[in-house]
Amino acid sequence: MKNQILLMAVLFIVSACKQETKPVVNADYSKEKMEVTTSIYPENVTKILNAHGQIEQWNAFNTLVFTMKKPTGDEITITDLKDRRSLIETDAFKIGYTGKEAWLINKGEHKYEGNPQFYYNLMFYFYAMPYVLADDGITYANVEPLKIDGNEYPGIKISYGAAIGESPEDEYIMYYDAQTNKMAWLGYTVTYFTKEKSKDWHFIKYADWQTVNGMVLPKTLEWYKSDGFTIGEKRNDLLFTDISLSKERLEDTVFAKSKDE
Repeated sequence: MKNQILLMAVLFIVSACKQETKPVVNADYSKEKMEVTTSIYPENVTKILNAHGQIEQWNAFNTLVFTMKKPTGDEITITDLKDRRSLIETDAFKIGYTGKEAWLINKGEHKYEGNPQFYYNLMFYFYAMPYVLADDGITYANVEPLKIDGNEYPGIKISYGAAIGESPEDEYIMYYDAQTNKMAWLGYTVTYFTKEKSKDWHFIKYADWQTVNGMVLPKTLEWYKSDGFTIGEKRNDLLFTDISLSKERLEDTVFAKSKDE
């Protein structure tokens, strides 16, 4: 008897819900700017990601291509955004990363004398800020603002869990404009060669931006001399051109070392 009463109660509730169901309206949000708050990120990180085009939109792309203008010639970088395979090509050398190992082919006068394992995603990482600072395994902490030229830029320190990436000991501080929420400066340490925490901070100014497929990406990066957290004169800069963001994923052969070279 109790089971029959329970069944009747359930049927009554279901029936009532059906009567109150309203027709679904298909809203068109294509012309609206939607602010996305992703709960896995702190609020200030989310605001920065939104100011640069939103992490959900970034994650829809699979391939990034950019060209760096250097005194020795153009350097073209292709990166698979999902697994970070890469190809860097100049007139003098090619560097690739297959997902398992990095490789180098020298083919001109200006031979690459560095470590390809260190370099294959170095410039990509600086260029793809702030999106790469939304990777898994990151810890965020608010730090003292950067004071320069009469301005203050709030800071967010980024550190990594053990065994995350090639250099989990690396640390970054992302400084941003409190009015626009766009990145303004990046402080970083380099630990690849020592595998130990470093107190030697380097600084990049994100001086100019360009919009590609709705994503706000750097146009010019400027490196500055520094003494601790006191920033001095500009050391050098890099211009980025021919930017391409695509949802197409490239073949494995693009990132493999050619047997013919």
